[in-house]
Amino acid sequence: MKCPRCESTSYRKNGRRNDKQNYFCKNCGKQFLEPVFPDSLETDLLANGNGHTKVFMAEATEVPLVKNLLEEKATEKSLDSCSLTLAEELLQTILSPDWLESAAFSQLLLIIQQKNEIKHQLEIGISLLLLDAENLKLDVNSELFLASVCEYPLQVKMAFANWINPSIGKQDIELYNRGYQLVHVPEGKNNADAKMIAFGACILRSYPTVKEILVCSSDGILIHLCNELQNQGLIVYWVRRQGQTLHIENRNTAKLTHYSLAMAVEVPTFEKVVEQIEDLIKNEQESINARLSSLAAIASLFQERCNINIKHNPKQPEIEEIIPVLDNQGKLI
Repeated sequence: MKCPRCESTSYRKNGRRNDKQNYFCKNCGKQFLEPVFPDSLETDLLANGNGHTKVFMAEATEVPLVKNLLEEKATEKSLDSCSLTLAEELLQTILSPDWLESAAFSQLLLIIQQKNEIKHQLEIGISLLLLDAENLKLDVNSELFLASVCEYPLQVKMAFANWINPSIGKQDIELYNRGYQLVHVPEGKNNADAKMIAFGACILRSYPTVKEILVCSSDGILIHLCNELQNQGLIVYWVRRQGQTLHIENRNTAKLTHYSLAMAVEVPTFEKVVEQIEDLIKNEQESINARLSSLAAIASLFQERCNINIKHNPKQPEIEEIIPVLDNQGKLI
């Protein structure tokens, strides 16, 4: 009898499984059962790299020993007695080169990657925007600026309004095309605000990965929503409009950021204005110095080219002085 993997005859007995003698190969560590076919067929065994054994008989049938072993283990009466052996066999099967290149292993890797991506998203988090469309309008540039204020990616945008109200116009179509979820509320004062507060109270149930929320409305009643969201451990930005300026207040740090709707740019603070002026002055000084250096170089080249150096100029010819002669009447002779 030979080892089905390396064909070594150096082996030892290693217990019994299903009333059959189990052997352990001293050369490669393969465990195998006593063959059920006659000893005369032992010379026909050929072992391949993954532990499967082929028997060349009249029907040229293949005997997948690993599969048979797994089926035998599944029907084992006493699993406790052979748990260690089963673990070793399964480990050898899983680590075989053929299995690592199989479709089952690729599918297992795909499942693990998907779970890791979900876990990564839970760790990273997202930002969410709640818009009172009856109170505040946001164009594309304003929305992009609000997204840049957040530390987490802005992935969910929701707009609350009575969308059958004629005063809304085509704002619902525009927001829908920009990826907003439209939430309809009945006609009435502060209905949109009330719906936003009710939704925000259980925001983590619908979006457990949310970390930051932009509350976009100038209505003072929404301070209750901001406080509730802060109590849930979220970073809250309250976005309000005053004239042609958006005021973005970080409720957690009390930091204020301003955005000009007319100019579509961020309104800088006094410190930033001073820094910008200093940068302009510095850049202008550097520009002037560079132009003066260029002018001096041009003047030097012009002087060399034209030989206008005074030391090398020849003397100019003397001009004779002509004295006019006048008669007694003072006329020129």
